[in-house]
Amino acid sequence: MATKASGVTDYAAAMASGDERASVPEGLTGEGLRIGVVRARWNAGIVDRLAKGVDRGLASLGVTDVVAHSVPGSFEIPLAAKTLAASGTVDAVVCIGAVIRGETTHYELVSGECGRGVQQAQLDTGVPVLFGVLTVENEAQAEARSQGPGGHNVGEEAALGAVEMAKLIRAVTR
Repeated sequence: MATKASGVTDYAAAMASGDERASVPEGLTGEGLRIGVVRARWNAGIVDRLAKGVDRGLASLGVTDVVAHSVPGSFEIPLAAKTLAASGTVDAVVCIGAVIRGETTHYELVSGECGRGVQQAQLDTGVPVLFGVLTVENEAQAEARSQGPGGHNVGEEAALGAVEMAKLIRAVTR
């Protein structure tokens, strides 16, 4: 749970400790699922770290069938994700990228439209499309959310969520 420190909620500490993160349902397996991954090439070093998290998360649940595509930047993620989801060839899509605030309003445009587009892709297709795109103030925040094994990695969390949602959709629609 987040705590109050000097009148300011300390969400960063809660996120770093994992207190606010959802747990993986017991017995969840991704065996037999095909998961798509759409990754941005912009901020490649951070996105590579997120991709390693995706790989860890999917492997931990037994997913072996993964199809990956890259796009120039996070703004392009929604179209690729929607196209992949609509293709009927995947059970879920994981989107990873990193939008780091700069000196202009470009950050707001890219991060907002990426989030909106990813949500719209899953609503339009009925295929889970998970948002593993970092929208952060600086590189230090991006690094804190793309850690290695045992640390906080939004890509890994999105991969676990993709499997959970794919299984839910499968159970509800069959």
